[in-house]
Amino acid sequence: MIGFSGSYAPDDVVFLLKTIDLAPTALSERERLIQTGQAHYSEMIGPEDPPSPRYLEVFHQAVEENGPALARLLADLAAVVAARPGPLTLVSLARAGTPVGVLLKRTLERFFGRPARHYSVSIIRDRGLDENALDHILGAANRPDSSVIFVDGWTGKGVIARELASAAERYNRSRGTRVSPALHVLTDLCGEAGISPSCDDVLIPSSILNSTVSGLVSRTILNRAYLAPGDFHGCLHHRHLEPHDLSRWYVERIMTEVERLDARSPLTERRAAPLSPERRERLRRDSRAFVERLAATHGPAFVNHVKPGIGEATRTLLRRAPEVLYLKNPGAPDVRHLEILAEEKKTPVIRDPDLPCQAAAVIKNLENA
Repeated sequence: MIGFSGSYAPDDVVFLLKTIDLAPTALSERERLIQTGQAHYSEMIGPEDPPSPRYLEVFHQAVEENGPALARLLADLAAVVAARPGPLTLVSLARAGTPVGVLLKRTLERFFGRPARHYSVSIIRDRGLDENALDHILGAANRPDSSVIFVDGWTGKGVIARELASAAERYNRSRGTRVSPALHVLTDLCGEAGISPSCDDVLIPSSILNSTVSGLVSRTILNRAYLAPGDFHGCLHHRHLEPHDLSRWYVERIMTEVERLDARSPLTERRAAPLSPERRERLRRDSRAFVERLAATHGPAFVNHVKPGIGEATRTLLRRAPEVLYLKNPGAPDVRHLEILAEEKKTPVIRDPDLPCQAAAVIKNLENA
């Protein structure tokens, strides 16, 4: 069988990734290689340890406090997707999009009566979408190109949404297909997603953890020393974290909130509307202005180091070497986990009431270190 389901139920998702054995690279060495241009971030992977008890407690609090809001976003996104004619093929972007794809598939099937297939594939900044994976979906899996729906959790400043648009255009041109490049997310901070029911910077609880809420699958890897031309992009399968895995628990817990929402008012009666083009354009302008403001402060040549939004700030503090964490409202429940991470990494925290989002992080520039 091609693909695997990680620690999810086999019906929930098929990861179109190749599991490889790649030794982790220490954070300081990864940053040096990335910032000196000697290696791309996707060629390396860092070690992953279990979350601390304190941090795990914050995750569970986030699920309890934000679960109902997440259920509403899922229901609204599902209502839009369910209105599409024809078969549905969810293609989530591993790995932040994977839990969302699992939840969206279950919501579509259970409450809208819309069967869906769900695959999770790799997309990498400056490297594009895994075309071998998409070939498999449209070829061996025999899914129509019109059925493909790309899914992620959120947008930060829109890098992946733009990467997907370029990748889909190249793919369609080379294959003669008509795969839609529209990215479907729960919340679109920068106006770059194709479909989103919200643009608010809300805490999506799955963003707090790494593989232990994403099927025990690592961030995706594109290192040609480990991959042949016909292979899918790579990943690590973190079996050593099985005792700490919450992937299935998280799905069941959030689906309980979706069921409660449906019991109050049937989801099929929701009339969710995607963001208007005018609203998306305003978000784009505001996002660009914000990123340029922070880049002017920390180094215009390092625009990629500015990471706006709770989700992107969380990734930065979990996986990179942060220079500073900006918070709109320190002490707010949605940024509690960020404050713990900043404390653990000894990262300065700056309160900025003018932030257009709840949080933003800046990766440390080694030239200034």
